[in-house]
Amino acid sequence: MGKRKDDSMGSGNRPKLLDLFSGAGGLAEGFIRAGFEPIAHIEMDPAACYTLKTRMSYHWLKNTDNLNVYIDYITGNISREEFYSRIPKKVINTVLNYEISDVNLPIIFKAIDSLLEDQKLDIIIGGPPCQAYSLVGRSRLKGAVKFDKRNNLYILYAEFLKRYQPQYFLFENVAGLLSAKDNYGNLYYDKMIKLFTECGYHIEENILQANDYGVLQNRKRVFLVGARTKKSGFFPRPDNWNPQVKVSEVLNDLPPLKAGEGSIKPSKALHYNGKYLYESGIKNDIIPITFHTARSHSEQDKEIYHLVVDLWMKEKKRLDYNDLPDRLKTHRNRVSFIDRFKVVANDIPYCHTIVAHLAKDGHYYIHPDINQNRSLTPREAARFQSFPDDYFFESNSEIPGRTQAFKQIGNAVPVLLAQKIADQMKRIM
Repeated sequence: MGKRKDDSMGSGNRPKLLDLFSGAGGLAEGFIRAGFEPIAHIEMDPAACYTLKTRMSYHWLKNTDNLNVYIDYITGNISREEFYSRIPKKVINTVLNYEISDVNLPIIFKAIDSLLEDQKLDIIIGGPPCQAYSLVGRSRLKGAVKFDKRNNLYILYAEFLKRYQPQYFLFENVAGLLSAKDNYGNLYYDKMIKLFTECGYHIEENILQANDYGVLQNRKRVFLVGARTKKSGFFPRPDNWNPQVKVSEVLNDLPPLKAGEGSIKPSKALHYNGKYLYESGIKNDIIPITFHTARSHSEQDKEIYHLVVDLWMKEKKRLDYNDLPDRLKTHRNRVSFIDRFKVVANDIPYCHTIVAHLAKDGHYYIHPDINQNRSLTPREAARFQSFPDDYFFESNSEIPGRTQAFKQIGNAVPVLLAQKIADQMKRIM
């Protein structure tokens, strides 16, 4: 990203994108790194909208050589209100806090039209909330999932394609989309392909594993690329360097914490001799890290955590809940979710999938250092999602919150995966 001639987010020759169902901006961040210019982000969650506004402010400040203002903000020297007052309104106004619905479409279209002025969108990106398609979501919601309004958000996605007719689009969702069915037994995936084709797009589809592209996480997602011409090759080939890196790379330079220790406020990372954190764009030596704060745990949970890590260290085995001492078993369900306590193994090439459930508890994400005896911090989880350390996660209020940060991080597309896709798409475009 180069210098800006004015207060807009980008120059005229950068591909223009619209970001739908934005969340905390992981997908958009990857495209920004690849040289795309976001015209607007549409997101219904107020906390995630603040995160997006802060991130867009970061990019503007970086490109105008004024990152001291950003550092003043994340260190608490100025309020969020004062921080935003120092950013051009056009930058802040790219974030639109709306639920994408039939009722809101006219309002959203009007706002986007105003931001576009006389420009044309080159690409629309985004993926609707995935709970209605995921296997876990279907298991929990059971029959009710068929009546979940999120099932049909792809139809509203198509309305944006019809109105703005970009040359390309990128649609992302969970792998469970491929088997999700409507009330009549029809696959939603087939219905999507049919609708997007009717909108004038040739579809290229793929299932990508994040750990094939430099992300130290086992995360599988479905991607659809739509193009108005019969082009193909939009998906990048897997990287070769990733298997040489272990999970410990994400954790080793962060200050050790015990349960309940740490702070959302900035802290300094330890010395780091490796290459991965720099090559992936995660580590930043200029701006201090934030959100390295560990939640408190009960004495019982800490005892279980110790057993889980000890078993992995000695035998490379995952703990079966039924193997716990009886005095530590408090769950009635002894048949399913028997791996509800799980260590993030530091000696393998990737962590298991980071999910938004981290906002509720960290039992599935126990830190591998037995002396720290805790679950992951938001910053550690964010690194597994390849968010850069200078990414700040906001809340509804002026006071940042760990819970909302976990939710935003778990729902995001890994930034590095998004960047690899965006780089390849830009080459084809």
